[in-house]
Formats: sequence, structure tokens, C-alpha cells
Amino acid sequence: MFIRTDDKITTTQTSIFVTDSVLGAGILTLPRSVIEAAQTPDVWLSVILGGFVVMLAALVMVKLSQQFPKHTVYQYAKRIVGTVPGGVLSLCLIIYFIVIAGFEVRVFAEVTMYYLLEGTPIWAIVIPFIWVGAYICFGGINSIARVFQIIFPISILILVLSYFLSIRLFDINHLRPVLSEGLLPVFKGLKSTVLTFTGFEAIMILVAHMQHPERAVKATFVGIGIPFVLYLMTVIVVIGGMSVDSVLNSTWPTIDLLRSFEIAGLIFERFEFPFLVIWMMQLFCNFTSFYYNASLGISQVFGFKIQAVIFGLIPAMFIMTLLPQRMNEVFKLGDMIGKMGIVLFFLVPVFLSFMFILRKKVLKQNV
Repeated sequence: MFIRTDDKITTTQTSIFVTDSVLGAGILTLPRSVIEAAQTPDVWLSVILGGFVVMLAALVMVKLSQQFPKHTVYQYAKRIVGTVPGGVLSLCLIIYFIVIAGFEVRVFAEVTMYYLLEGTPIWAIVIPFIWVGAYICFGGINSIARVFQIIFPISILILVLSYFLSIRLFDINHLRPVLSEGLLPVFKGLKSTVLTFTGFEAIMILVAHMQHPERAVKATFVGIGIPFVLYLMTVIVVIGGMSVDSVLNSTWPTIDLLRSFEIAGLIFERFEFPFLVIWMMQLFCNFTSFYYNASLGISQVFGFKIQAVIFGLIPAMFIMTLLPQRMNEVFKLGDMIGKMGIVLFFLVPVFLSFMFILRKKVLKQNV
């Protein structure tokens, strides 16, 4: 089954799609999670190193996807390793997308209930969120990309402005001394950093939808580069403004930083509220991307109509969202998702690439 010829996206839309698939819950959780792992202020080096690791993995994904024009990973996996093994790999990817989509909605609901809608039942927040996401997915990947294009510039503007205004609290001494305990803490923080880039694997689906797939490498690097810079800014600004100990004692350190100052005379004197609104829009992009990727996978693996799959996944998303009972279980689920992502999206492309080269170059077989 080939991709519809009328459901294509441009190179710019591809970059924005990747950015909006990556940029999500990590904005709020990255500073604390990476410091918990490293225990030093050198975690900004972990972010830099993690960004380059992710870009290398994304390059492998793009190069592999370009060998199968108009085919997604769900389709070319079967061609490389066979119907049954390829179907198993695809099923693992689908389950992963469903789990992470539910996780994103749960984080959205928890933050909304804590900061904005205290006392509101969680189902009253979750159900509209899932329904709107399903509605956007019904329009196909081009409709999703257009929505992302609207949200993207607003998100970047508010995020950068919020960080810029928080500079008044910044103390460079909170980031010193550099490498006081050597490189080991930097590598300890690497796993937490890589986990926040979860979402870049969408490129294995996006290449098949591109009008110019030959530009996929450029689109991917730009798409990952933007959240890479924003995550680096987040870690530096939050740690510089709060100190390592304060970040460790905060559940949502980025929001706590923005709540700690006021700007008199502006439209918004407290910037955590516009920041939260924009972050929610960004999290919606995350959820929609994963929702569509899971729906497309089920459609292509099992031969169902994608519209029916999107509708049928609504209760699955709702159940997955409410599965964790407490906040610490939500964070544990996030750690589990990160580990799943590392296994699936670092090993699977490498494994498929190895099998592709083996069959085509060594065994001289058509793939």
C-alpha cells in the first residue's frame, strides 16, 4: 500500500513536524531528571552530547527510509526481514506510540489540574484533549502539519521570551565549577537527555510523505536542532536561576522558575500562565503526532481503514492515560518509555540497516 499522492508535506513542514514531535514534556522535566542522574551542574554538556547522539541515530533512520520511496517503516520492515519479523517490529512500534501518547495526555492533565484547573476531574480534561487530537488526525498528515505550522512560531516566541525575562535571576556561579568531577557525571546524564528527544523517530514515517524526500536529512537536522537549542537553553536558564539543589527539590522546575518573578507594566506580569498555555499547545502536537503514527501503523500492518483505527484508538488512549494511579507512577512510566525508545529507535534502525546492506550488497538480493 503506497502513500496517498495528495497527502504530502513540504520540507519546512517536515522540520516543524519533527520539532513539534520532540518538544514536549521535557521542557518541564529535563532539568530535574538530568540533574538527578548526574548530580552536578555540568548537565548542559550532557544535553549537547545527547543532541549529537540523537542526530546520528536520526541520520541512520533517514538514510534507511530513503531507500524505500513512498513506504513507511511499517511497510519496508517487512520487505527487509520478512512478513512475520517485520510485523512484530511494527507491532512493537505501534504499542510504543500508544503508550507514549497516553503518557503525554496524563502529564498534560496533571499540570493542568495542579496549576490551572484545581479540583477538575481528570476525565473532564483528558476526554476533550483526546477527541480534538482524533479530529485533527482524521484530516491526514497534511492537516496535522498545517496545525503544527500555526502553533510553532507562537510556541517558540513565548518560550524564548520567557527565558529571556528570567535572565534577571540568572547566576553563572550556579553552573560552576565546570567538570569538577570529570566526565563521568556528563555520561550519567546522557540517558535522561536522550529520553527527552523521544519523538524524532517520527521521521521514519515522515520521509514517505515528503514532496522532496531527497531533502529529508536537512529537514531532520533542522527539526531536531530547534528543540536541541531550546532544551539546552532550558537547562542553562533553570539551573542558573535556581541552583542545583533547588531544581532537585522541584517537581516542575521550569514553571517554578517562571513563578519566582514578575514583570510590571507588561500584558502578563506573571509569565507562567502564557508559558503553560503554549506548553499545552506543544504537548497537543506531541500527542497528535504519536496518535497518528500509531493509527497509521495499525492501518498498514493489519489492512484496516485509518479512519476506523483513529476512532477505535480513542478508548485505548483514555485507558492508557488513566493507568498510572499516582504522580510517581507517571514519572516511572516516563522512564520506561524512554528505555523503550532507546531500544526501539536506536537498535531497530541499525538492525534493519544491517539486514538491508547484508541482503542487497552481500547476498545480492532485491529488497
